[in-house]
Amino acid sequence: MIDQNAAKHELSITRLIHASPETVYKVWTERTGEWWAPRPYTTPVVDFELRPGGRAYTMMRSPDGADMPHDGVFLEVVPNRKIVVTDAFKPGWITQDAFMLAIVTFDPEGSGTRYTARVQHWSEEAMKQHEQMGFHEGWGIVAGQLAELAEGRLVSSAA
Repeated sequence: MIDQNAAKHELSITRLIHASPETVYKVWTERTGEWWAPRPYTTPVVDFELRPGGRAYTMMRSPDGADMPHDGVFLEVVPNRKIVVTDAFKPGWITQDAFMLAIVTFDPEGSGTRYTARVQHWSEEAMKQHEQMGFHEGWGIVAGQLAELAEGRLVSSAA
C-alpha cells in the first residue's frame, strides 16, 4: 500500500546516464567521495556498509572548511538496481532526528541507465526546508557529477 503522505512530501530528480546500471551503481557505491557533494564542496569521508542495517555515513566539507556529517543506515540494497537509505536511524537501529528517506534506482533504459533519486520527508516543513536548501539544483549537480564519472568523461575529481 502506498502512503499518499509520503508522495506528498517527496522531492525527486532523474537523469539518463549513458552507462550501464552496473557501472552507475559501481560509481555510486565505490567512488562516492568523488561525486557526492556539489563542487567546490567535497566529501572526504564515506563509510558505507552496503546491506540492510549497514552504516551509511558521509561527511561533506564546505569550501570554508565546515564539516557536515550525515549518519544513517541502508534499509534496502539491491546491487545494480536500488538503494534505500534513511537518517532516521544510526547503525544498531538507534533512533535519531529524522529528515529524510532516499530511494535511488538504477533502471536500464536503452543502452544507458535511468537514474532516479526520490527523497521522502516526514513533514511538509522538512520537504520545504530541503527544497529551500537547494535540493533540485544540488541533487541535479551531483547527478551530473555521477554521470561524468560513470560515462568516463571525468577520470577523477578527488582532491
